[in-house]
Amino acid sequence: MLFTNLSIATMINGYGLIEKGTVSTENGVIARVGTEPVKGDALDCGGRLLTPGFIDCHTHLVYGGNRANEFEMRLNGAAYADIASAGGGIMSTVRATRAASETQLLESALRRLESLLAEGVTTIEIKSGYGLDVETEMKMLRVARKLGSLRPVDVKTTFLGAHTFPPEFKENHQGYVNIVCNQALPRIISENLADAVDAFCEGIAFSLEETKSVFKAARAFNLPIKLHAEQLSNLGGAKLAARFNALSVDHIEYLDEEGVESISKSGTVAVLLPGAFYYLREKQAPPVAALRRHKVPIAIATDLNPGSSPVHSLLATMNMACVLFGLTPEEALGGVTVNAAQALGLKDRGTIAKGQKADLALWNVERPGDLSYPLGFNPLAAVIRNGELIKGTLP
Repeated sequence: MLFTNLSIATMINGYGLIEKGTVSTENGVIARVGTEPVKGDALDCGGRLLTPGFIDCHTHLVYGGNRANEFEMRLNGAAYADIASAGGGIMSTVRATRAASETQLLESALRRLESLLAEGVTTIEIKSGYGLDVETEMKMLRVARKLGSLRPVDVKTTFLGAHTFPPEFKENHQGYVNIVCNQALPRIISENLADAVDAFCEGIAFSLEETKSVFKAARAFNLPIKLHAEQLSNLGGAKLAARFNALSVDHIEYLDEEGVESISKSGTVAVLLPGAFYYLREKQAPPVAALRRHKVPIAIATDLNPGSSPVHSLLATMNMACVLFGLTPEEALGGVTVNAAQALGLKDRGTIAKGQKADLALWNVERPGDLSYPLGFNPLAAVIRNGELIKGTLP
């Protein structure tokens, strides 16, 4: 395919904008990017914006049930931690997910996935973590893998068995840690169901030592790690993750300067999740200024989940990151492309350059900043994945 008359946001050194640019693809990869005249049948794109395909690098897309009642409870004054300790929160979804069949989970997840694909998402990360037993965690991961075969999207799966402690192990944390490390992980690895391992290090979830045990088990299987860290308090989870060269630390509202410095040295990406900040009505924003000072790559994601972030729009997340956290539109676009790819350990996408995967989104806008500006408006014109048109129409 050959495209001309483009405004190309290459996402190399910021927007890396090329005006009146040309892009050609061949065998599923980008063959050429530039401004020189081209030969052959080319599609004149009328000055439209071309970006890399979007990457949602943190979701909990596969789950059972609904937690709209908790949304109402929070608005009536209940705290997230109080709801969780009373058997709601994550445990409410655990019960519903355990009860759901694989088919039911697949059907509901497909509906959620469609909303993201409609906004130019070509790669998505999906976590388990609502099973908290071996069989249900594997069921969730199988569903996540299957989504990638049913829809034109690359799915990266993350094992989040260390999300919290199931009720049957409420008084035996070490017993559940042993199940995660010694039973669930080996079986998940044997069936190739996970690309990474995650944990929730927080007062209502896993302690530092418990998280460290999970990280050691992941390292033994050569799986990269990610971490929900410093969302509600500062336990030092990000510094622990940095010692294990984590791909990303996510949420990080309470991360301090020392923690920022640690992830800077380890090359760990900071994944900001404004949807959870918005829904939980938090007051303390992530340390964006410190992340900039220490040159930490910033990614953003929907955190799509039934409790703290039922957000089904990456475009809306970009706007929220700008309005709530003070990111620039350039940082927001980098957060769903080049830095999101890094947060998943992917080097073959996220920018528009020769040799990169030809996952591209064409937009009915002229400036890249226009993507973060509106709320509730989708200017997507077309999606190209592996060099083939999969959504929309071309000029």
